[in-house]
Amino acid sequence: MLFDLPEDLKDSIVFLNGSYMPMSEARVPVLDRGFIFGDGVYEVIPVYARQPFRMDEHLRRLQYSLDGIRLVNPHTNEEWTRLVLGLIDRCPHDDQGLYLQVTRGVAKRDHAFPKNARPTVFMMTNVLSTPAPELVACGAAAITAVDNRWLRCDIKSTALLGNVLMRQLAVDAGAHETVMIRDGWLTEGSASNVFVVRDGVILAPPKSNLILPGTTYDVVLELAQANGMRTEIRPVSEDELRSAEEIWITSATREILAVTRLDGKPVGSGAPGEVFRRMHRAFTEFKAQLRRAGHA
Repeated sequence: MLFDLPEDLKDSIVFLNGSYMPMSEARVPVLDRGFIFGDGVYEVIPVYARQPFRMDEHLRRLQYSLDGIRLVNPHTNEEWTRLVLGLIDRCPHDDQGLYLQVTRGVAKRDHAFPKNARPTVFMMTNVLSTPAPELVACGAAAITAVDNRWLRCDIKSTALLGNVLMRQLAVDAGAHETVMIRDGWLTEGSASNVFVVRDGVILAPPKSNLILPGTTYDVVLELAQANGMRTEIRPVSEDELRSAEEIWITSATREILAVTRLDGKPVGSGAPGEVFRRMHRAFTEFKAQLRRAGHA
């Protein structure tokens, strides 16, 4: 029985357990613990000019997540790099969004870790989808919600039901993202990190077990320092969020996007602010330099 895949994905090449193949031919057993329990971790790596962006940082985060769920890494960094580049070469697009996933593998359904299961490794890639120019120019709407997820959000787990439900809240409200608050403090978005600008200073919630450590989060802070923008890494209160001059969301695919309406109310002037415009220019030039250099 063939799976009902979208037409534009059937012939795309994926990697599964040592082999590259069309997506329409990829199969995973129903007893894979990633399917049964969400027992696995993943990474999303942006690819610019056919080179994976900050591969070393992504592999470090992958190792951190694997350590967090006590799963042995099935590949060395050198092997991961070779496999990732092999998949990139099989995709026709220069700029790609590459997804990789490692699960604990196939075993009898039991909550306890199986002793002899082999990890399942899956990768796919497609054209990198970033925000439309008009969305960048005008900004996005977001809503807030209580962050009711588990306490290990720093693990990039495939068990994303909490994030899925948060994202759907935004969709239901006609918004782009859900910004989460836990015990009166900003954490992150359903699929993004969140920055706040107050008095011209970029505020970033510190990395902790409640926030996924995003690579774009790191890039924003590096660009801010390089371009003379003031930053503070510290807890951000709900009151500071709601009275912010600017709010940004960042991720591998969203890159940097201004939030101009929060819970139906304008953020600052209701348009992307000056600090955002400076950061977006810096990020755009940063990407252009990567492409000119031919590596990331």
